[in-house]
Amino acid sequence: MASAAIFSSLRRRRSPSLEAFVAPVDLSYAAVLEASRAISNELASSFSGTNKTAPFFQGKNSRSLIRKIQVVSVLLDGFRDVGFSQFAPSLFLCLKELYLLLYRTKILIDYIKGSSKLWLLLQSQSISGHFHDMNQEISTLLDVFPLLNLSEDVKEQVELLQKQSRNSKFYIDGNEDSLRLKLYYFLNEFENGRIPERNELYAFFVEKLGICNVKSCRVEIEFLEEQIVNHDGDIEPTASVLNGFVALIRYTRFLLFSFEDEEGELGKWKRKPTKKGLITKEIADTFVTIPKDFCCPISLDLMHDPVIISTGQTYDRTSITRWMEDGHSNCPKTGQMLVHTKLVPNRALRNLILQWCTANSIPYDPPENPHHSSESAVSSLLSKAAIEATKATSALLVEQLANGTPRAKTVAAREIRWLAKSGKQNRACIAEAGAIPLLKNLLSSPHTFAQENSVTAMLNLSIYDKNKIRIMDVEGCLGAIVGVLRNGHTTEGKENAAATLFSLSAVHDYKRRIAQENGAIEALAALLREGTPRGKKDAVTALFNLSTHDENCARMIDSGAIQALIGALGCEVVFEEAAGALALIARQSIGAEAVGKEEMAVAGLTEVMRCGTPRAKENAVVALLELCRSGGAAATEKVVKAPALANLLHGLLFTGTKRARRKAASLARVVQRCEHASFHFGGLDVGPRDMNFPISVPVL
Repeated sequence: MASAAIFSSLRRRRSPSLEAFVAPVDLSYAAVLEASRAISNELASSFSGTNKTAPFFQGKNSRSLIRKIQVVSVLLDGFRDVGFSQFAPSLFLCLKELYLLLYRTKILIDYIKGSSKLWLLLQSQSISGHFHDMNQEISTLLDVFPLLNLSEDVKEQVELLQKQSRNSKFYIDGNEDSLRLKLYYFLNEFENGRIPERNELYAFFVEKLGICNVKSCRVEIEFLEEQIVNHDGDIEPTASVLNGFVALIRYTRFLLFSFEDEEGELGKWKRKPTKKGLITKEIADTFVTIPKDFCCPISLDLMHDPVIISTGQTYDRTSITRWMEDGHSNCPKTGQMLVHTKLVPNRALRNLILQWCTANSIPYDPPENPHHSSESAVSSLLSKAAIEATKATSALLVEQLANGTPRAKTVAAREIRWLAKSGKQNRACIAEAGAIPLLKNLLSSPHTFAQENSVTAMLNLSIYDKNKIRIMDVEGCLGAIVGVLRNGHTTEGKENAAATLFSLSAVHDYKRRIAQENGAIEALAALLREGTPRGKKDAVTALFNLSTHDENCARMIDSGAIQALIGALGCEVVFEEAAGALALIARQSIGAEAVGKEEMAVAGLTEVMRCGTPRAKENAVVALLELCRSGGAAATEKVVKAPALANLLHGLLFTGTKRARRKAASLARVVQRCEHASFHFGGLDVGPRDMNFPISVPVL
């Protein structure tokens, strides 16, 4: 049997999982036979009668392989008819191998049917090779199958199948290959600065490939983008070339089909659920399941090069590198901001994955050089062709934003939203084409979808640092974003407006401008009190960022943000950031005084110390300490008299983070001094050596 390596280039969406290459164990002869018959019968009937669903490409290879499977179905029926006891034990082993072969055949056929047309063209030679290998496997397996006691007509068909499989040739469809070369020709035109003519693109995409509407274009784009996201270096073409084809089909979509809306009322396009392959539960239960800790939290695939980021979480290097290159500066899993972008190889986990794969006979290729830098892992750089195509697409979109009908403007805003969702080069091209001032005009649109898509597009554009400057420099743009936050037509629009303010506040000089914008902090506070869990998260992170600027303290007090943050201490989704923001506000005397006057402030912070996460407990004890230092006698008295404070400090001194232990020791000394007690507090030896610890608030 060929190894699982023949399918290594198909490890993508709608592609075989590792379970497809692990033989079933502890099953009876009858169970394996029936499972094999079920798959072979489904395959044999897929191209006949009313079930005829021949794929657009690889049709000849698919039909040839299916005809062979039809003979295999006859063979399996013959085994069932003559009974089990008349065959040698070797038959059971052959049936297991045949089951795996049939299962991989089904995966290959489903992959052809489910893949995009452009992808099949790009992979035509490789996929043809897989078909040829499957033919050779059938021939090899049938050579060792015991055929005694079978009827003569079955034997004759099997012998003919053996001969056909043995003589099968590697076949590539000449028409498909010429289409593949034409696809590269278009990419080369963009590479050389020449934009292909409209009639050329129409003849190729519509007449030859049958990509004839907006929806089919979007399916092609989505499929190729998934290949880029999951790309791990084992297939061709490279991510750089694939990005070029994505940009090409996106440009073609707008050039040929204008600004049609395939969903009606500008609804959001949703992905179709991934099809599941045929496999009985009895067989599936015998397969090996990949341990959850071995899978990347981003791609959900088995990690080949696990690395640790600054928050302590582990990801596959390719996935987290792409995440950071798209402009994200936070941890995908925890949401914490990254202190640095250094990736530390997780050698211990990589060794465990290797041992597990070896023990389960699963192919695993660790990185050749585990010490390579994140720069060398980058496979997503845009080619010149992709950049030129993206510029041309951006120009079409901006033209519609400027001069199109209201409906066309809304569609253009939605497409900019999608285009700006990934890749700093995409974001740069859109902004350079002049989209930001035009999107600003749509923020005040009475049309629900126009406003929601424009503010989300603004959010995606703001991830790129240079675009933050462009947004803030457009007169009235900040006010328009705040307007959506205050009076947006949809919940998602308000949430994305809050997230945009958080993104813009990453620049320190903009924090004061945002806080001084009329109604900004009030709207964030309202969203924190009344929003959805996601809205609360967006609001509290924005408020936290604004709290790091000392000049914003008075504005936070006047706008009611303190009350909202105190109320958020009881919400598990946001209590960590809320406690951190209160700690920042309490560093100033006016802030500490305002927090101390709130009746539930101390109680809420002590409750976070009791039940919060380690980071939340750390933020809470810092906030209480700052209240004592800057809030005066009244605030200090409230903290000192908090119920069970001694026990909570006792617990932090032994179980808290390193920073939390320092804060707890400092707060314990404050309590001691207030009670005029000895340095022995709550059974803890907190001596003079512990005094005057530096206080710092962690960056979330």
